[in-house]
Amino acid sequence: MSTIAAAVIEADQNVPIIRITRDFTATPEQLFRAHTDPALFVRWVGPNGLRTRIEHWDARTGGSWRYVADHDGNEFGFHGSFHEVRTDRIVQTFTFEGEPDGVALETLWFEDLGDGRTRLHAQSLVDSFDSRDAWLRSGMEIGVNEGYTKLDILLSAGGV
Repeated sequence: MSTIAAAVIEADQNVPIIRITRDFTATPEQLFRAHTDPALFVRWVGPNGLRTRIEHWDARTGGSWRYVADHDGNEFGFHGSFHEVRTDRIVQTFTFEGEPDGVALETLWFEDLGDGRTRLHAQSLVDSFDSRDAWLRSGMEIGVNEGYTKLDILLSAGGV
């Protein structure tokens, strides 16, 4: 497995958006599958020590999803709707059920860099700068980076 830098996480200064960029040794198709196949998704999403169970998963345009993450016996629910699912782009909503008014609009796209490498671009638009800054203060970078490291391992083992 090659060493890949941590995700770049940036806050837009003009719009309440968080942008994440991360390179993978994988094809766009593999990254798409890792984000839409629930059996794969639960194997890498979130920080180390988190166990995720899918309650509902319909990864198609117009579909929806819900999963529950368990950390040391504490459960946290998340849900959303898939607004657009294409092999090169996913648009979905994301709601942490502990903050039900905080719905984010997320867009992911997969940039083929050639030679079996892909750049993942993700952005989350939230309803205010306060919400955006709360996400950034939450320690989300740990979950993003540990999750993507698990995804690297899954990809290198041929599991996707």
